[in-house]
Amino acid sequence: MKVHISNYQWHEFFPRAKNNIGVVIALWAPVILVYFMDTQIWYAIYSTIFGGIYGAFRRLGEIRTLGMLRSRFDSLPAAFNACLIPPENIETIKKSGLKAIFSRRPTKITSNKEKEEARFAQMWNKIITSFWEEDLIDNREMNLMLVPYWADRELNLTQWPPFLLASKIPIALDMAKDSNRNDRELKNRLNSDIYMHCAVRECYASFRSIIDFLVQGEHEKQVIKEIFSRVDEYIEKDTLIQELNMSALPVLSEQFEKLIDFLITNNKEDKDHVVILLLDMLEVVTRDILEDEIPSLTDSNPGGSHGNDEGMAPIDQQRTFLGKLSFPVPETEDWKERIRRLHLLLTVKESAMDVPSNLEARRRISFFSNSLFMEMPGAPKVRNMLSFTVLTPYYVEEVNYSINLLEKQNEDGVSILFYLQKIFPDEWKNFLERVGCTSEEELRANDVLEEELRLWASYRGQTLTKTVRGMMYYRKALELQAFLDMANDEELMKGYKAAELNSEGSSKSDNSTWQQCQAIVDLKFTYVVSCQQYGKHKRAGHPLAKDILRLMTTYPSLRVAYIDEVEETGKDKSKKMVEKVYYSTLVKVAPQTKPIDSSGPVQNLDQVIYRIKLPGPAMLGEGKPENQNHAIIFTRGEALQTIDMNQDNYMEEAFKVRNVLQEFLTKHDGVRYPTILGLREHIFTGSVSSLAWFMSNQETSFVTIGQRLLASPLK
Repeated sequence: MKVHISNYQWHEFFPRAKNNIGVVIALWAPVILVYFMDTQIWYAIYSTIFGGIYGAFRRLGEIRTLGMLRSRFDSLPAAFNACLIPPENIETIKKSGLKAIFSRRPTKITSNKEKEEARFAQMWNKIITSFWEEDLIDNREMNLMLVPYWADRELNLTQWPPFLLASKIPIALDMAKDSNRNDRELKNRLNSDIYMHCAVRECYASFRSIIDFLVQGEHEKQVIKEIFSRVDEYIEKDTLIQELNMSALPVLSEQFEKLIDFLITNNKEDKDHVVILLLDMLEVVTRDILEDEIPSLTDSNPGGSHGNDEGMAPIDQQRTFLGKLSFPVPETEDWKERIRRLHLLLTVKESAMDVPSNLEARRRISFFSNSLFMEMPGAPKVRNMLSFTVLTPYYVEEVNYSINLLEKQNEDGVSILFYLQKIFPDEWKNFLERVGCTSEEELRANDVLEEELRLWASYRGQTLTKTVRGMMYYRKALELQAFLDMANDEELMKGYKAAELNSEGSSKSDNSTWQQCQAIVDLKFTYVVSCQQYGKHKRAGHPLAKDILRLMTTYPSLRVAYIDEVEETGKDKSKKMVEKVYYSTLVKVAPQTKPIDSSGPVQNLDQVIYRIKLPGPAMLGEGKPENQNHAIIFTRGEALQTIDMNQDNYMEEAFKVRNVLQEFLTKHDGVRYPTILGLREHIFTGSVSSLAWFMSNQETSFVTIGQRLLASPLK
């Protein structure tokens, strides 16, 4: 400021300047500006580094790939039960892994462990089934990922999901065939690969169980018992490879696969083929694998053919030997599941490392599994959880894509349906497999399946149908969790599926648990969609009103709020003036008196629950907030979740809603309870274009990580 300047070059701008204040500002203003810019840049760098480190300490990203999921799968069920089952139900499994969840040891296992296993199996299978219903996985992948609903107590071993055991049996058979009575390599492999060890034990135990079930004759059972007793003796002495000729084992495996095929079809006409197949298997075991004769088998052969060149006894004597055969088998869900699982273990010869193959399914199962290892509040029972309502504002957007809209081509000659088929090719293929069609032409020939096509496309666009399906996952999750909380031992072992199916044809007295579950979920969860123009559309017979009615029919617990404009005569009867009166109205679906697709206005298909008179027009400010405000009076519970029309939800994340609501009961800063809770979003349209990809990453970087830094340590 004190530097002497004799000649100002810009003196005409400051003719009376007597100090250097202007020069100082001109010199230092850019420096200060750059300093603030650098501060912002350094803050972004710091927040990214600190947010990443903080997330790592909170175990975020611990499971990012399918390979990491496989390596941690033994601890996944314990974390699953610890996070998603109320604390009083998990005392015996907090420190256990998959073996403690799945193993069936009748002499040691307690009833609590049986219930824990049933709970885990049903919740896990519900998630995998939702993947299949959303066409993220096909039938084969679903069967590979399902956990047995009914673990077989007779097997007395750990039962893993089949996708972990794929190709283990064929590899073990090849190693045994080439062992030449040297069991060192096979033993090392079985000891190092727990999946192969469990697969071999399960197949042997299942083979024994099926043979014992099929063969009913007393003498035949004695022969089979001697064979298995001898094999068990070799296993006990650890001399199985030395004592048995394993080169014929692949032949026995092929015959067993044929037997499984017969059991799957279960036709009475195949009984003779099953008898012959069992005798062939007996011949392979007694002549090629076992070197010593079976005394009871030699005594039972009237022709004395055992050991002779003529082969087995004549066909009449064969039928006599296996005359009492339990075939066809009485089919139960337990039996069918066991046979399907065994068929997969024997026939899947390629590795299932790519199961599931869909990238979205991989991302979801990895994210969900990882979240179970993070810190989260414990889940209370459904009857003790906070009640909540989901509110979605809706104006005139698409509810469900029509066939005409799907087939309409743009200026480039591309239709919405064609575009969706190209960007979701695997999901389109899975959809055709799920509905039982081989081509789009076959699909279009069926009116019912054409409606399924509309839904498939709508679930992949920004439609109200997709949002309603996602939010109603909350109800499905809570119904299952309420059942698991309230069911007695017998109902729990039968499973949630059985209770759901029995509810359709049972009275309330016959199905009290199911009725109680429905009642509790009704108290704890409400979903209100505020369809502002629904009243006008309904009176005009608009397709949007029909689609909304179809949604209420699909989801009977859905509630629709709208502003109803009614012309009424004024209170002054002498003038008889007609004026518009506005009502906030809440409706639910009513028994239909006319098909939704019929022509003309759709009336008397919904039932008014509440009708509240308004002082005037509700739309005073912006449309969306006012649309929410008039419907808030219809919401119930202690928490309110606001969801936009284009958002979605997942079944596996819906299982954690009880944990999320517990956050409102925790003083995070030690002073007050939180009143607003933010949930991370996944932008599923990030793969559509490079701009969408950039915006998706920006959401993660500057919102998720930034909020994490603001919450901790900045509070």
